[in-house]
Parts: sequence; structure tokens; C-alpha cells
Amino acid sequence: MLDQTDRRILEELAQNSRITMKELGERVHLTGQAAAARVAKLEDNGVIEGYTIKVNQAKIGCLMHAFITIFTKTVQHEPFLSFIKTQEGHVLRNYKISGDGCYLLECRFPSNEVLDDFLVQLNEHANYKISMVIKKQ
Repeated sequence: MLDQTDRRILEELAQNSRITMKELGERVHLTGQAAAARVAKLEDNGVIEGYTIKVNQAKIGCLMHAFITIFTKTVQHEPFLSFIKTQEGHVLRNYKISGDGCYLLECRFPSNEVLDDFLVQLNEHANYKISMVIKKQ
């Protein structure tokens, strides 16, 4: 079970995973060595699964942000899932969902033309409903 200090450590690492253990310790009222030991324990217990970066998609040319609800055509989802694996440059996240649809894709595209090409290929495997992001709040 996580205590309050572990939760604070996770909050701090979520804000900046490159923080030094000394600075992390200061922020959660531990020594750097104690903070490092806590982080190692969180990693060993699988609470922390890995570290990542947050990429500004607009700055790398992917200005179009879309959520695509997927309606598979058959109970065999493998062709769709295989296609999605080839589209890692556009598909940020793929969620298996219940309710309206089978999957929900979060995608980024540099242009309408690239989006259209993606949708044409996608339609070989599934039907879809697309929602475009206008503004992030």
C-alpha cells in the first residue's frame, strides 16, 4: 500500500521524471538517499513501470488531433490490431472500450491528406466515427 510520501514522490516524478534524487528528497521531506530508495522500491513493486517524455505534437508538425471510435466489422479483431501496430506514427493510444464502439484511438496527423489516407486504410478493417479536437482546455 502506498503512503502519503510515496504518493508525493509519484506526483513529483509525474511532473518531472528527470528530477535529481536530492531535489526529490527535499520536495518530499526526505534525504536524497531515502528518496532514491523509495523510488527503487516503487520500481521493484511495479508501481513505476517506466519513464517517458511528453512530446509537443504541434511542434513536430502533427497539428490535427483526433479521437476515432472504432466499430469492427467482425469478431476477429486481429486484422484491425495488426494495422494499428503499423500506424504508430499516427496512433498515440489505442483503448479497448465498452459502450459506443469497440476501440477508441487517439491520433495526430500533420494534414487532412494524411488523415484521409489513414481513414481509407482503416476502413478496410473497421468502420469508424471521428471527433476532431478544436481546443485543449
